[in-house]
Amino acid sequence: MSETPTLTCGIALGSNMGDRLKHLLDARAAVERLNTGAVSALISPVYETEPVDCEPGSAAYLNAVMELQYEGAPVTLLGALQELELILGRPSQHPRNAPRTIDLDLLYAGSVTLHGDDLVIPHPRLHTRRFVLQPLADIRPELVLPGFHEPILSLLRKLPSGPTVTRVFNAWPHKTP
Repeated sequence: MSETPTLTCGIALGSNMGDRLKHLLDARAAVERLNTGAVSALISPVYETEPVDCEPGSAAYLNAVMELQYEGAPVTLLGALQELELILGRPSQHPRNAPRTIDLDLLYAGSVTLHGDDLVIPHPRLHTRRFVLQPLADIRPELVLPGFHEPILSLLRKLPSGPTVTRVFNAWPHKTP
């Protein structure tokens, strides 16, 4: 009988509707409960970012990245993240890049690479998104993802100037200010 591997997984959190910070705090708490490892989840600072590829007039996002240990298949984790999105107020059917109360994206899962219809790992646009790379570089600057030859910090430094990403909190507040 084979044991289920424990994977180190990166998850991006974002919100640009309503009480964005409360949505991130609620998502953080829920995602932390998915951590099956003995080590606490790593959590980046919170950033405010200009919307990327969104409809005109979209509000700025609050973004962060978490890294946790997950015992199970990446597709099972994706399902858990999608269920959390529903619980936290995001409709299951939504236009691409529409404003959202919460967005949880599975960025990577250990050394796994997947190219399925519902899940691509590592996330296919991760390396082009400052709002993902900046918080990820805060917690894992030397991480080299499968299919990449450079660490996260190098990928971040190579990005052309683009949408503004501004650190809002160095440490997460315990509740909405």
